Amino acid sequence: MDPPEDIIVRLGAQGDGVAERAQGPHYIPFALPGERVRSTGGGWPQVVSEPNPERRTPLCRHFGACGGCRAQHMSDRLYAEWKRGILVQALRQRGLDAEVAPLERIALGSRRRAALSARRRGREMVLGYHRQQSHALIGIEECPVLAPEIVAKLGALRAIAVALEGRKGAPVRVGVLVGPAGLDVAAQVEGPGPDAGRVAGLAQLARGNGIARITCNEEVIFVAAPPTLALAGVTLTPPPGLFVQAVAEAEATLVREVSSALAGVRRVTDLFAGLGTFTFALAHHARVLAVDAEGKALAALVSAVRRAPGLKPVDTLLRDLAHAPLSARELAPFDGVVLDPPRAGAQAQMEELGRSRVARVAYVSCNPATLARDMRVLVDAGFRVGRVVPVDQFLFSAQLEAVAVLYR
Repeated sequence: MDPPEDIIVRLGAQGDGVAERAQGPHYIPFALPGERVRSTGGGWPQVVSEPNPERRTPLCRHFGACGGCRAQHMSDRLYAEWKRGILVQALRQRGLDAEVAPLERIALGSRRRAALSARRRGREMVLGYHRQQSHALIGIEECPVLAPEIVAKLGALRAIAVALEGRKGAPVRVGVLVGPAGLDVAAQVEGPGPDAGRVAGLAQLARGNGIARITCNEEVIFVAAPPTLALAGVTLTPPPGLFVQAVAEAEATLVREVSSALAGVRRVTDLFAGLGTFTFALAHHARVLAVDAEGKALAALVSAVRRAPGLKPVDTLLRDLAHAPLSARELAPFDGVVLDPPRAGAQAQMEELGRSRVARVAYVSCNPATLARDMRVLVDAGFRVGRVVPVDQFLFSAQLEAVAVLYR
């Protein structure tokens, strides 16, 4: 018996086509509005009507199997409308009728940071991403999202995973970051690290492939040149595996929006500051307190500040803001706040901000749902929503970066 036919009425937040059934919404991957389809159980649907004219041929041979992308089959116009709509809908669900700017786009091949997985399959080491809705890996040979410097070295990264493999059959996590000195590779393995023989082989492999540094479980295995990042004109060496914005172009957009929102303030606190993506930009005109729970990130930030002339004073505070947010009293000296929390958001911190006298808040988020929830807290405390900008840092995926500005 053939599966039932569905008429797709809209796109869901994950990019699936949504059909209305008697039981409620039914989600069909890779289906587009207006199409009559039969579901094939998670893969490509069978389109039994004329395809939506906005349907496009995917750019990548792995699309549909690889779990990294959800939307290569959409036209540019439909894609931008869907991606911006994720943020619009999240705000509406919280009763926030904010004006959302057009989607800030990024270029193909611009993602400088990747988190790959590797696992042995028989005698072969498979390196790539997980399949759609699965723990199984799909080995990738191309990726239109990743920087060409990473794609060109997929074979070398696979060889590194082979050399670093710990407990037999256990996965190897391979983080890679493109920098001026070459690739910075940070691996995580289960079990013992490599022996001396494998380390010597890794050094030879790295030198032949333009790899600046290899670390395993945060232990340095090889360094040809210290990897560096430039943040608002300040150069620092990132500790292995710490968070860096995935796309330099998107990072520049976020910094521009935050700097514009907090222009003219004299004292700022940068909450969830990490390596200082916003700290350094703001320190050109304001005194900044950078707060984070990761001591290695703050140490790298402090070291960079010492070598950077012309900045206003930068202070740091080691603190887990998820469990110990800055109180309204501690926030009293600050005119403005920028925060860039993890996906879970910062609800407890927002409640303290709502009780404070802080006048301006710039909130950077990679999760529209928690962004909207936290914005609601501030609006209920008397803030008004200013500029809200979606940034397409995670190309073709259902993940969206955004920055929202709120004024008391």
